[in-house]
Amino acid sequence: MNQYFIFSIGFLSQLLFSARLLVQWISSEKAGRILSPLLFWQLSILASFLMMVYGILRNDLAIITGQAITYGVYIRNLHYHGFWKNIPTPVRFFAICFPILAIVWLLSGDSYNFQTILSNNDISRPLMMWGVASQFVFTFRFVFQWIYTERKKESLLPVGFWVISFTGSIMVLSYAIIRRDPVLFIGQIFGFVVYSRNIILWAKGKKQAIHRNEK
Repeated sequence: MNQYFIFSIGFLSQLLFSARLLVQWISSEKAGRILSPLLFWQLSILASFLMMVYGILRNDLAIITGQAITYGVYIRNLHYHGFWKNIPTPVRFFAICFPILAIVWLLSGDSYNFQTILSNNDISRPLMMWGVASQFVFTFRFVFQWIYTERKKESLLPVGFWVISFTGSIMVLSYAIIRRDPVLFIGQIFGFVVYSRNIILWAKGKKQAIHRNEK
């Protein structure tokens, strides 16, 4: 398949991922605290869909693994925002089934399947293991967010989410440099700014809360 077409899917996905961070960043700056806007999750699930397709076309197990885990978390947050139930049933059904369809695609495909992914000559086993570990850490931020949200019964983005994001982003960026993957590299650069800024906003909010309590 044409590499330019494959990269265009990846870049579009990263554009949506960056757009969600921009939306969250602007909303949080206006409020002076960390927010979890609905549009953040809407853009997330669209970007995740495209990134899974990109991962399959690139024969990249690290990308596929990371996106498959976070996909359900996006749906759960859309549920807490009250948006999921408003989506037409056929669309919801397809969205839920897509990760399963992707796995079937990998199992039955000729050009893109688990065997070609595991035997990809462009990625050594150590690099693949580092990539999967990077995606695991980067993905864990959404597992952390999901657990936190379930406890609070509200869609929230706690500071732990941003700390894990920053750490995972460094790991994914190093993988992207070694892998020479422009899609992953460009996607992580913008994230650094947003992750750092949200940590700063949290620190400022905590400092202000301490001052209020001291008065």
